[in-house]
Amino acid sequence: MRLLTSRARAARCLSAMAAAAAMLLAGCASTGPSAPTAAPLAATQINAFIASPDRRPADRTNDNRRKPAQMLAFIGVRPGMTALDLSAGGGYTSELLARTAGPNGRVYAQVAPRNGGAPPSFATLSDRAKNLSGGNIVPVLLPYDDLVAAEIPARTLDVATLMFNYHDLGGMGVDRGAMNRSVFNALRSGGVYVIADHAGRPGTGVSESTTLHRIEADFVRREVEAAGFRLAAEGDFLRNPADPRDRETPEGGQPKDEFVLKFVKP
Repeated sequence: MRLLTSRARAARCLSAMAAAAAMLLAGCASTGPSAPTAAPLAATQINAFIASPDRRPADRTNDNRRKPAQMLAFIGVRPGMTALDLSAGGGYTSELLARTAGPNGRVYAQVAPRNGGAPPSFATLSDRAKNLSGGNIVPVLLPYDDLVAAEIPARTLDVATLMFNYHDLGGMGVDRGAMNRSVFNALRSGGVYVIADHAGRPGTGVSESTTLHRIEADFVRREVEAAGFRLAAEGDFLRNPADPRDRETPEGGQPKDEFVLKFVKP
């Protein structure tokens, strides 16, 4: 029979304890939601969701301006993803995200409280969530600058979107730095934050947010990168170089120049 020295017994004990700790950590990690492993949807799949016959007529009209096929492909939507749609309004983007995420995904549709309660849009959003089949929308009433809550645990999101409302925050007194840090904390490593808005002229920053309802793209980039994000891509499918960007609506019925930025959490 081989006798172990006290040093050998101690080493074996430490090895066993390390193995047990590793198993415990693995068990704890498995209790949280797992990242989606499915590949991003192909263009044909995205188009099929957009063509769903049960979509609202108003949403179909909005498609003409918003170009959802290009937007969803740019975001990189995939089945099973967990997403946050900031400033969700009536839920146009929330529903598209939820349809593409499918029954195993989840989309938190955020609306900020107003005067201590829910704004009228929250009822519209809740009705949309209740009547949507084949997707999960979870309406949440949360302030912009404190998004990590019981409803949205830290480091659980794959995608966050903010569609055409970043400029509005300039006139609402929202702490945009705190909001961007809150989004950063809610996303997984590798998660993306996509912001689209009406483009302002160079050097205007957020100064025309309440007059022309525009914001400078480089200004948004600097603010978001200050929260720890890295710019991953810029979408040009909503750009209009002919827009002089000196009024709210361009003359001649032409579309606004709009930018789309995709940031990633390292």
